[in-house]
Amino acid sequence: MAKKKENILVIVESPAKSKTIKKILGSSYEIEASYGHIRDFPPKVLGFDVQHDFTPTFEIIPEKKSVVKKLNELAQKSDRVYLASDPDREGEAIAWHVRQVIDVPDDKVYRIEFNEITPKAVTYAVENPRQIDMKRVKAQQTRQILDRLVGYKISPVLWDKMRNYHLSAGRVQSVALKMICEREDEINAFTPVEYWTISADLLKDKSKFTAELAKYKNAKADIKNEKEALKIAEYLKEKDRTFNVSKITTRNTTRKPTAPFITSTLQREASNKLGYGVSKTMQIAQKLYEGIDIGSDGPVGLITYMRTDSVRISDDAQSAAKDFIIENYGEKYYPKTPNNYVKKSKNVQDAHEAIRPSYIERTPESIKQYLSSEQYNLYKLIWSKFVASQMENANVKNTTVDIQAGDCLFKAGVSKITFDGYLKIYNEDDEEEISSKIPDLKEGDNLKLKEIMPKQHFTSPPPRYTEASLVKALEEHGIGRPSTYAPIISKIQQKNYVEKIEKALAPTTLGMTLCKQLNEHFKDIMNYEFTAKMETKLDDIAEDKLKWNEVIKDFYTPFIQTVTEAKTNMQKVTIESDIICPACGSKMVVRTSRYGSQFLGCSKYPECKTMLPLSKDGQVLPQNQETDEKCEKCNSPMVQKTGPYGQYLECTNPECKHRKRIIKSTGVKCPKCGKGEIVFKKSKYGKIFFACSEYPDCDFVSWNEPVDERCPECGNILVKKVTKKEKKLVCSNKKCSFSKEMEE
Repeated sequence: MAKKKENILVIVESPAKSKTIKKILGSSYEIEASYGHIRDFPPKVLGFDVQHDFTPTFEIIPEKKSVVKKLNELAQKSDRVYLASDPDREGEAIAWHVRQVIDVPDDKVYRIEFNEITPKAVTYAVENPRQIDMKRVKAQQTRQILDRLVGYKISPVLWDKMRNYHLSAGRVQSVALKMICEREDEINAFTPVEYWTISADLLKDKSKFTAELAKYKNAKADIKNEKEALKIAEYLKEKDRTFNVSKITTRNTTRKPTAPFITSTLQREASNKLGYGVSKTMQIAQKLYEGIDIGSDGPVGLITYMRTDSVRISDDAQSAAKDFIIENYGEKYYPKTPNNYVKKSKNVQDAHEAIRPSYIERTPESIKQYLSSEQYNLYKLIWSKFVASQMENANVKNTTVDIQAGDCLFKAGVSKITFDGYLKIYNEDDEEEISSKIPDLKEGDNLKLKEIMPKQHFTSPPPRYTEASLVKALEEHGIGRPSTYAPIISKIQQKNYVEKIEKALAPTTLGMTLCKQLNEHFKDIMNYEFTAKMETKLDDIAEDKLKWNEVIKDFYTPFIQTVTEAKTNMQKVTIESDIICPACGSKMVVRTSRYGSQFLGCSKYPECKTMLPLSKDGQVLPQNQETDEKCEKCNSPMVQKTGPYGQYLECTNPECKHRKRIIKSTGVKCPKCGKGEIVFKKSKYGKIFFACSEYPDCDFVSWNEPVDERCPECGNILVKKVTKKEKKLVCSNKKCSFSKEMEE
């Protein structure tokens, strides 16, 4: 008798993953998504019983009831059910919640996990199912309960004492806010110190190079002011002053590749090299992991799981990398022994591999046509980093030249790559070798002085955190986990505690005020070491070294005592401004709307209800201004107003109230149609670009700002190209290489 074909249901988290897994497992498997979490604590209550060992209560999320119904129907028709949510604690908890809502016997339900969505990994997982790991589930529930406890107990205190600001507190986000505020305090307290450097442009025959003053009178050149600098400069310009090559030192060094990406290093590198925020990086990586449609091959998972703190890689991946490197670059590019890495920071879980391509043979260029530009950029970063991590070291020849000029010793140096090794694929520092920096010199050479250049400098304060550097700081302190970095950073910005200023995170007045109150009244919650130790305890719960409810109990009693004291001791807080109410002459105070935007309200509210809008940087926005513009619908005068999305024009006729945006022009004629002007526009992601005012009749568009100047080589319009290192005007025609320095 033929064996009956089984019906097998695989429940994943996302529909995108469903397609990729369906292609691997085939038609005998039904793949369905839970669309993330299906249960949560009940709203507006703690959701756990303090009197009975903190036992949690969960409810189906209202909008997920139809999903749960469908999962149940499919599960009851199936012979087996595989729970295939993500391979981390949160994924384990999701699998457990799904198990709780599907009404089928235990012997039909299994948990499977895989670090990459490849045929080998998925098939192995299906052939080696396991039971749900309740230790991981309890660790995740403990995190949820602790976060809920902090939020639900501290927030009401803040609502009472800082009534106008719609505040909330989070267990880990508050510590992140503290880091940003402490850095701002350092910056504000910083006193710049003046110092000077002296460089010399020197000539060997007709070859010019620059050397820097290193020593003066046998001591390190420590020039504190202009008077000292000019004195040395005059000394060096004396007619009989000779510049002689006194010593040439050559040293060969080795540069070693670094480990493949983990979550935090991927977020940092994507920020530094691609300009992507933490959340954006993780969203793109999630799609690459779940699967991209690669033409005739269908959906393919391109990278391994992207939430990891481990730098290890599998033997299979290492073997594939070896074959790929030798075949494509030659044996000299593969090390004698494979490169293995160990991470030495706090609280490494080491649950998954490092982030790497699932198929090393799928080079970025080979699949570029199937990826968006952002997906391609991130995939290329991950692919290149992994391949480089398995390659041979680079060899660098460093040459240092000592140049004696009386009591002054100048130094010049150059590095030349003698074997590129892993640098053939990936350079962390984006350094460009400039071999023509120093001419061919030998000891005893006399050089001609072309120019002495004293230069004034001031010491700089520590920089504000960027999203990427904040992740690094959190990781170094052992705070948070790969899955929590992006939500932490998003939350403090959404709540208007922190704002981005030129890609750096700066605390708002509200954020500084909140941080001060939390620091004063909730010291443990704001303590870095206390928060890091709690992460360790969560790890211990997952490893069955601690009981979850005992961890919560140890936290609960002193925490509740702290909350009680804060209710008594915390004073009412109002953020006063320097602005006087135009209606009654009272002080205006900073307030926050229910949507998070700030405004000024009269301190005499509710007697006086005057309000003034504020910009993101805390400046009072201009009030209604008269204009010469007439309404295009009724011909009434229009006034200029400022709203949450910027300035606009509004008709003064109360029966019309027609509005239109104020469009900012560059003043440059459109080079394509010759009719319109190039105007500033904003993409749906908030990025500024430039387009013709005649759109949609004219489709001219540019990411760089055009100027009213034509390329002398090909006649196309020039655009501004501004980076950290340079400001240039370049040709808008990508095939033309013309560029020139941009005048200040």
